[in-house]
Amino acid sequence: MGTDVGNLVKLTNLIDQEKWERSSKYILVESYLLKIIQSGAFQDNDKLPSIRKLSADLCVSKNTVIRAYQELEAQGYVYALPKSGYRVSVRTKLDTILMEPTCVDLLSLCKDILSYPEYKECLPLGSAHPNINAPAIKSLYAEIGRHSRQQVYTSSHYQLPPGNKLLVKQLAKITQDLGISASTDDLLVTHGAQQSISLALRAMTRSGDIVAVESPCYFGNLLLLESLGLKVIEIPSCSREGISPEALEQAMKTWDIKVIIVTPNFTNPTGAVMPLKRRQKLLSISSNIPIIEDDVFGALAHGTPLPSLYSLDIQKRVIYVNSLSKTLDSRLRIGWILAGKYREKIEKYLLCDNMGCLNLLHSGVATFLTSGKYRTHTSKMIRNYQSQVQYFCLLLNKVLSKYENVKNRYQIHKTQGSFLLWIRLPKGTDSYELYRECNQHKISILPGTVFGSHNQYKHCFRVSVANFDCGNDWLPAMEVFGRLISQLVN
Repeated sequence: MGTDVGNLVKLTNLIDQEKWERSSKYILVESYLLKIIQSGAFQDNDKLPSIRKLSADLCVSKNTVIRAYQELEAQGYVYALPKSGYRVSVRTKLDTILMEPTCVDLLSLCKDILSYPEYKECLPLGSAHPNINAPAIKSLYAEIGRHSRQQVYTSSHYQLPPGNKLLVKQLAKITQDLGISASTDDLLVTHGAQQSISLALRAMTRSGDIVAVESPCYFGNLLLLESLGLKVIEIPSCSREGISPEALEQAMKTWDIKVIIVTPNFTNPTGAVMPLKRRQKLLSISSNIPIIEDDVFGALAHGTPLPSLYSLDIQKRVIYVNSLSKTLDSRLRIGWILAGKYREKIEKYLLCDNMGCLNLLHSGVATFLTSGKYRTHTSKMIRNYQSQVQYFCLLLNKVLSKYENVKNRYQIHKTQGSFLLWIRLPKGTDSYELYRECNQHKISILPGTVFGSHNQYKHCFRVSVANFDCGNDWLPAMEVFGRLISQLVN
C-alpha cells in the first residue's frame, strides 16, 4: 500500500466512517498508520513516512502526526531512532489457529491468583476494581448507611424479581443513556454481571454443550463454563476490533455452537472495540444462535458509544448484561440483564436461586442514583482513566527502554475506554513466572494463562491502571517491574 494519500479525505476512506465521526485527527492518523503496518506494506524495522511527509500528505499538523506516532510507540508498534524518524517494531503475530472445543480447567489456578493479598501493594495492577477514591463513592456509602439505619423501621420481606422498583427505574435510565431502548418491564436486577451471564447460560444450554467466546477471553466467563460443565470454543479476536466473524463462521460450520458470549465494548483483557460493520456482520452470520452481550465497561467510553448488539438485533436473541462494578464499586454486586425472549425462564432461575434481592444495598443505591451524581462521577472517571493509561504507558516505556532484550519487542494494547491494558511480551516469556516474581516485590499483575484454555497467552499479561493516579511517584516500583520483565525475556 502506498503512503502518498494526498489529503485527509482519502484517509477517511481507509478507516471506518463511525471512527471519523467520533475521533480526534491524531486517532485517524494512528488508525491509518496501523492499517498500513498490519497490511504488510512495511516489514520489521522498516522506516516509516516522515512526520513532514505525513503532515503534507494527510493535510494535518505536524503535532497531530507526532501524537499519532507517540501513541503507536506507546503500544509497541513503532520505535524512534534519533535523527532517523520512526521504524516498525519487531512484532508478535496474533494467534489465528481455530482450536477444537475443550473443557475448561482454570479454577485451581484462578483461586490462587485472585486471592486478596494481606499486605499493601506498592504497585497494584492486578485486580480490575475501579478507583473508589471519589466524592461520589463517599456519598454512595453515606446513602447506604442512612438506609441501614432505617431498616429497623421497615418490615422484613423478600424483594422478588425484577428487584427494587426505584433501582430498576434508575438502571433502565442508565441503559437508555448508553443508547439502548430499555423499559422497566425488560430489566431484571442480578447479583452482578457474572450472575446475569450464568443465568443466561443455564437457560439456554445443558452440560456438554459448546459455547463460543472471544479469545483471549475474560477468565470469569471461562470459570462459568467450567462450573456448568460446558465446552468452550475460543474464536480468535483482534486486539483492536474484537472477535473475528470469519473465524466464528468457520467454527459454526464445524461444530454445533449453542451460545456466543462477546464484549463489543472494551473486551477484557484486550480493550478491543468492535466496529459497527463487524457488529452487523456478527449478527448476520450467527444465524439464530443466542448471543450474550457483556457491556460492563460500556459506560467508560471516551467518545459516543456505538449501537449495541442488543439494539441492532431484530430477532430478540441478544441478551444484554451490565453492572455497576466498573463504574461505581465492584463490592456492590449489582448487575442487570435484558433477557429478551428468554426473560421468563431467566426470571424463574433468578427467583429460585435467590428468593429475593439484597434489600438494603438496592434501596440505598437506588436513592443515590436519583441524585444525578452517577453521570458526573462516570464522566470524571473517564478523564481520570485516560490520564492514568497515558501515565502508565509513559513510565513503562521509560523503564523498558533501558533493556535491549525488551526494547521494541513488546506491545501495549491501549483502549478507548475502561482502565485495562493488555501487554504482549516476546513468545517464550512466562507471564505466570513474572506474576510470581512480582508478588515477591508486592507488585500485582494478572498473567495471560487465565485468559485462555490452551495456555496460548503465556507470554501476555493484563494490568489495571484504575489506581495508578498521576499524583503518586510510581517510578521506583516501575523500575523494579521493568527489571523483573527484562530478567524473563530471552
